Amino acid sequence: MSLNASMEWSEADRPLVSVIMNCYNGEKYLATAVESVIAQTYQNWELVFWDNQSSDSSAKIFRRFNDRRLKYHYAPSHTLLYEARNYAISKSSGQLLAFLDVDDWWVPEKLEKQVPRFDDPKVGIVCANYWIVNEARRSKREFLRTSVPEGYVLNELLESYFVGMLTLMLRSAAVAEMERQFDPRYHVIGDSDLVIRMAAKWKLACVREPIAHYRLHDSNESLHNKERELRELECWTRELGEIEGVRQQPGYSTRLNELEYFRGMLAASKGDRKEALRAWKSLPWGRYRMRLSIALLLPLVVLKAVRR
Repeated sequence: MSLNASMEWSEADRPLVSVIMNCYNGEKYLATAVESVIAQTYQNWELVFWDNQSSDSSAKIFRRFNDRRLKYHYAPSHTLLYEARNYAISKSSGQLLAFLDVDDWWVPEKLEKQVPRFDDPKVGIVCANYWIVNEARRSKREFLRTSVPEGYVLNELLESYFVGMLTLMLRSAAVAEMERQFDPRYHVIGDSDLVIRMAAKWKLACVREPIAHYRLHDSNESLHNKERELRELECWTRELGEIEGVRQQPGYSTRLNELEYFRGMLAASKGDRKEALRAWKSLPWGRYRMRLSIALLLPLVVLKAVRR
């Protein structure tokens, strides 16, 4: 089915979107996430739900929804998140892939606004702005405060990664031609790894207005896996430099500096001033060294609060 369609598509001609939803004990927010998919104004979708052996009521909650487009799969074994994402993709049928985790939710027009951006056959990645909802502070703010580049934006993504997983859409054919899809070794950084590898070959398009909600809460994976994230970043940054054309990008140096900054901040938050100072000395003068300088001056209790 061609994606070079206009907004006058008949419903039957619209490309099928496979919504990938991975779940492990996500009962608290699951219903809201599923409801936001069912409420989409763009109706030609399937929801591939991959239950990573949840021990809570996630399966029961999901099965309450009576919609033939909802497809439940129970993992034969528990795996890391991005291996689980690959399993879910293997069960999908759509020309386009979208991703929604169980603690986030979409606005009704989300798919309607993003699908037409794939009319350009060279676009393999579409993202969008979104709201960050902080439950503890009862606050809400836009993630993207300024416009972001579109087109072939590999260097820009290396300089400052701006793609939110909850708005990410990918052309299935583009994902299939990659040497690997999501890297199964990763649990934290798998989305940025795949997007940056795809950006070396495919154009990116972005919807500027917020079309999804990212829920910031105490159970967010990214808040509790800093040690794992550092190990993954060390591996990823090393291998990223081996990809043809990446090491030559100015943004690759930024990635190296960001890794050292992350290592220093994590060390400082654990009270390891020796390692933090080593990282500080290795950084060139600039924003990362300045931020780490400030962190080294903060009391440990304050720094731990900031890192959370």
